[in-house]
Amino acid sequence: ALDAAALAVAELASISERRIEQLVNPHLSSGLPPFLAPDSGLNSGFMIAQVSAAALVSENKILAHPASIDSIPSSAGREDHVSMGATSALKLAQIHDHVRIVLAIELLCGAQGIDLRRPLTTTRPLEAVHAAIRARVPAMMVDRPIAPDIAAVRALIDDGSLLAAARTAGANP
Repeated sequence: ALDAAALAVAELASISERRIEQLVNPHLSSGLPPFLAPDSGLNSGFMIAQVSAAALVSENKILAHPASIDSIPSSAGREDHVSMGATSALKLAQIHDHVRIVLAIELLCGAQGIDLRRPLTTTRPLEAVHAAIRARVPAMMVDRPIAPDIAAVRALIDDGSLLAAARTAGANP
């Protein structure tokens, strides 16, 4: 069961990373600047964040390989089938950690995209999520270390703040 969960959870990051690519790629983003950098000639914007997301997705694909197919007899042949459940649980925990990082990167890119599209607005739930992110992380107008921003948004994911903001603004659960 944990191996199946790992496959499903890993796919969430894969889908999220593809949305990140659509936001940072000027050929796909309908007019947003390359890598969501307002001055893309001088700044790299979210380029490295997207590369990091892609790397985590690739690592998840390796981690999602089922541990249960790697049973080997142990204990002098007394345990002829080992479920590898503990290994599956450890791998799933790592995948889950990676997914939260990739989702945080996607949320940062989405917030930046909203900023770059102003004065246009989006739905009330998305505006509430955007406001919650911006209360912790400013828009990236020039390059800066992005790890603290990712950690801050990941904390908002982990503590349920973003979900609460969306629900309060009128989203369905």
